Amino acid sequence: MPREVMSYLLKRHPLPIVAHFEHALVLTYALPESVLAPLLPPGLELDTYDGRAFLAVATVRTRDLRPVFLPRAFGRDFFLTGYRVFTRFKTAEGKILRGLRILRSDTDSSSMVIWGNRLTRYGYCKAEVESAKQNGELYFKVVTPNGQADLELTANIARLPGSLPPGSPFPNIETAIRFAAPLPYTFDYEPETNSMIVVLGRRTKWDPQPLELQVHKNTFLESGPFGGCHAVLASAFYVEDVPYGWERGRREPVPAR
Repeated sequence: MPREVMSYLLKRHPLPIVAHFEHALVLTYALPESVLAPLLPPGLELDTYDGRAFLAVATVRTRDLRPVFLPRAFGRDFFLTGYRVFTRFKTAEGKILRGLRILRSDTDSSSMVIWGNRLTRYGYCKAEVESAKQNGELYFKVVTPNGQADLELTANIARLPGSLPPGSPFPNIETAIRFAAPLPYTFDYEPETNSMIVVLGRRTKWDPQPLELQVHKNTFLESGPFGGCHAVLASAFYVEDVPYGWERGRREPVPAR
């Protein structure tokens, strides 16, 4: 089998994965549809609320990530930052799936960059990460090559639950949780076959707590297609101690328009 064929077949998320989220902080930004729509591949549509499209920035401290058939001793610990667009995919049978289209992933683990880019199209990049959790605050500083996706924030985890950010398009916390809570699917477009690789995530515990924070820097939303647009922080949720897993990817043909 030619090497180029093997390469895209390997990127179909061939292994079921298990991991543990020590803690995760997810920021959701509301943006104009015209900004995010051009970033989607064929087959995906924006998942919108009140005329807005949404981009999630997830920061996750992950423990013991490994294929499900390996013992915990083979797991990897790392920090991950991911940038994901809220989307919908309509299968050939007409079923509508809500999920995320990943634009970029940053991690402090070299092995995750190597293997993540071999087995997925999630665009893993090596980053320098500084984090601290003390005195009721959670602090992250992510430094990326050329400053393309630098992120720095301080979150208040001493007073939970907090409130929605000022100017959020969501009328209340319940609505924000229903819309911006972790979506079950992740979508990975395969241009070689005009297919969508659909990955189903599973969690056994998820109790998102809204919290208040300060975003000191977020360069991903300051350049490229986002330069000049006004991204509004719509919600910020925090979770701890979450068992998580992903099934093997399954290939779905992209229906003809």
